Amino acid sequence: MATADTTTRIEELLGEDADSLLNHRSETVPASQLHLPGPDMVDRVHALTDRNNRVLRNLQWLYDSGRTGGTGYLSILPVDQGIEHSAGASFAPNPAYFDPENLVRLAVEGGCSAFASTFGVLGSVSRRWAHRIPFIVKLNHNELLTYPNEYDQVMFGTVQRAWELGAAGVGATIYFSSDNSRRQIIEVSRAFEEAHRLGMFTVLWCYLRNPQFVIDGVDYHLAADLSGQANHLGVTIEADIIKQKLPETNNGYGAVSKLNGSYGKTDKLVYEKLTTDNPIDLTRYQLINCYMGRAPLINSGGASAGETDLVEAVRTAVINKRAGGAGLISGRKAFQRPLDDGIALLNAIQDVYLAPDITVA
Repeated sequence: MATADTTTRIEELLGEDADSLLNHRSETVPASQLHLPGPDMVDRVHALTDRNNRVLRNLQWLYDSGRTGGTGYLSILPVDQGIEHSAGASFAPNPAYFDPENLVRLAVEGGCSAFASTFGVLGSVSRRWAHRIPFIVKLNHNELLTYPNEYDQVMFGTVQRAWELGAAGVGATIYFSSDNSRRQIIEVSRAFEEAHRLGMFTVLWCYLRNPQFVIDGVDYHLAADLSGQANHLGVTIEADIIKQKLPETNNGYGAVSKLNGSYGKTDKLVYEKLTTDNPIDLTRYQLINCYMGRAPLINSGGASAGETDLVEAVRTAVINKRAGGAGLISGRKAFQRPLDDGIALLNAIQDVYLAPDITVA
């Protein structure tokens, strides 16, 4: 359990943002209407669904694992970047992590709830590690070796194979708003149905991808309204957990509509009542699109920026927790540095969720 000294350390890391983040009181959707993380998350929320007993057992294993075990909060180490961003770009800062076993060791020694990675990484070490930490197999990837680079998610293996190597869950990405999104929706929804049948939980990376969404220097891929709708599509295909990037702006519908006529559908109440400029309220809008938290929201840690990684990771964790989210899934910030430093960063993230003084806004 985190101590008062831990909370003080978090305040120091947040610096001038400490007051606006730690003392914010949300007046959008009340916390009382949310399905918030807790020790009884499986019994209270997941057990009401159509998931079978094997899925519920694996979800319980997930929630019971790592330093945050028994709290309802999750700290997941994802390492699919060797494909998504190339192995060189991902592991050159720390070549030891070209060896998958070192990555799993980081997840275990770092107190993570689960380790999410590729068929190759997890399959190469499954007999030693699959029973020690929940494995999440990332089923599809965007490879960047074609020229010119394309942005598409393609399946790299089968759900059956993920089950055979001992995975507790599977993950996938859909690039909503891309030219290939409809095909990806069909592929992933079928894969998730099979995963549930075999007893594995599902995690969906609900990302937006459209080059026209960067308008006048503002990246509306990170708009709360658009990313929130991506989340809503994700829970529609029965993702058990939603992974989303932290929102940085809002009213993506309005910005895109100004390009060439009306785009999509929204309501002025989204901007007048359900969101504010505070990042906690923007993230809460992402969460309410996850069936009010029935599908827990975990935010991604983002790319490594070097010296500011610890501050950024703690800030993201505070925003996610106070919005009502269920944790962080942070990779490059942890594995692009020495083992002990990576463990310390993961523990700092977990300390936010273990700190009783940091409550839901």
